[in-house]
Amino acid sequence: MAEARKRRFGDRKDGWRIRTLDPYNALTPYIMKTRNDANNLLSDSADIYEAERFLREKRVQGYPGMGMLHLFVAAYIRVCAQYPAVNRFVSGQRVYARKNIEVIMTIKKEMRVDAPETSIKVAFSPEDTIIDVYNKFNEQIEKVKGEGEATNTDDVAKTLMKLPRLILRFAIRFLEFLDYFGLLPKALIDASPFHGSVIVTDLGSIGLPAIYHHLYNFGNLSVFIALGAKRKVRELRHDGTVIERKIIDYKVQIDERICDGFYFSQVFRLLNSILRNPTILEETPEKVVEDIL
Repeated sequence: MAEARKRRFGDRKDGWRIRTLDPYNALTPYIMKTRNDANNLLSDSADIYEAERFLREKRVQGYPGMGMLHLFVAAYIRVCAQYPAVNRFVSGQRVYARKNIEVIMTIKKEMRVDAPETSIKVAFSPEDTIIDVYNKFNEQIEKVKGEGEATNTDDVAKTLMKLPRLILRFAIRFLEFLDYFGLLPKALIDASPFHGSVIVTDLGSIGLPAIYHHLYNFGNLSVFIALGAKRKVRELRHDGTVIERKIIDYKVQIDERICDGFYFSQVFRLLNSILRNPTILEETPEKVVEDIL
């Protein structure tokens, strides 16, 4: 669907330039020149009672290992399908609508302290269901962990690290120059863990709370999400009774130049709503909203 659009001058290999922004928002990237200049932080939690019940059912139905990470990514993709501006990025002081939804995750090839890390990048469609997310993610993770193969990211990193450090510094600056003007080769964009829609890290899988993680000035990632460990909380109700709830905390870093605060409020309101009612992720969305261009 997205690829049916005709590329125009000023578009990039990974995004379409948005030409209809109001002057204030178009000027913002010249004032806040880097992602960390424009880094907003959000902390929230989601009730996961229904989510855990849903995941238990799915595991019984033949999807072993389906967990909160799959559910959260599927929910985020559904949010992008309804609020596409959250999938924008800023590059070269211009705002672009990304051509697909690319989720990046750093994983250990083995669960050992000294085991090497690598990054996987998985491309999704706004129409994807949680089953699509489960299959696509697991395919990439098992390929890296099971076969022990080097990813494209590993290969690029190894090649760059063979250079003397002064030449390496120049090479990185040259890549930044190419990226600024949208001239970075598509093969490098595809291999780069710094070019994509969102990085998601599941710290809860190793028993840690969510953290605030910085955005990267290199590349064009606009969102970084860290999931924490599940925990129980007690709440006092208006009638004086106490109820126990199970929640998951998450923290988000956002490049505020891609859309305004009210828009972000709708994004995370919908995200939490989906996590409370995850069965909607079994079906494709009734409608996919296209970003403005």
